[in-house]
Amino acid sequence: MTPTLYAHPFSSYCQKVLIALYENGTPFAYRTLEDARNGTELEALWPIKRFPVLVDDSRTVMEATIIIEHLCLHRPGPVRLIPDDPREALDLRLLDRFFDNYVATPMQKIVLDRIRPEPDRDSYGVKEARAMLDRAYSWLDRTLAGREWAAGQTFSLADCAAAPSLFYADWAHPVGEAFPHVRDYRRRLLARPSFARAVDEARPYRGYFPLGAPDRD
Repeated sequence: MTPTLYAHPFSSYCQKVLIALYENGTPFAYRTLEDARNGTELEALWPIKRFPVLVDDSRTVMEATIIIEHLCLHRPGPVRLIPDDPREALDLRLLDRFFDNYVATPMQKIVLDRIRPEPDRDSYGVKEARAMLDRAYSWLDRTLAGREWAAGQTFSLADCAAAPSLFYADWAHPVGEAFPHVRDYRRRLLARPSFARAVDEARPYRGYFPLGAPDRD
C-alpha cells in the first residue's frame, strides 16, 4: 500500500523527508496541509499537530528523522541514506542532529521572532541565535574540507537534514565568505535533483517567509 505523507512544501522538516522520498523515487500520497481536511486528519493522527507525519500501512510515523529511518527499513531504494556499518551510521546521525539542533533551531528562532508583535520580540535571543549559527558555520566549514557531502563522499540522511536547514539559515543569517566550504556545499545541495524539486515546489510560498525571501536561490 502506498504511504501517505502529511506535509507542507515550504516547511524545512517536510523538505527533509521529501528529499529522501525523491532520492529513491518512492511512491507516496501527498496530503498538503493547505487543505483543512488534511489538517483535521493530521490532528487525529498526531494531536501535537506538528508535521511531517507519514502513514505507512497501519503505522503512523512522526518526526522527520524517524520517518527517513522508517523509509530506509521498510521502503529501501537504490540510494542508501543510512549505511549498514553502525559506526558510520553513528557519525552520520551526529550530523543529522547537528543540522537540526544547531542550524535549523537557531534559524527558526530568528524567523519566528519576526512574527511576534514588536513589544514581545526577543532581541537577546535573536543575538544568541545568530552567534550560534556563526559557530555552527565555522565548525561545519572545517568538517566539510575535502568532502563532497556532509558525511563524506556519499549522499545520506545527513544531507537530507542539511539541505533545507542551510537553505533557510542562509536567508535568515547569511553564510559569509569566511565559510567557503559551507557556501560550496550549499550550492551542491541546491543542484541535487531531489532538493531542487523540493525547492521548486515551495516557490509559490516564498511570500510567507517573514524576513522576506531573497531573489537568489
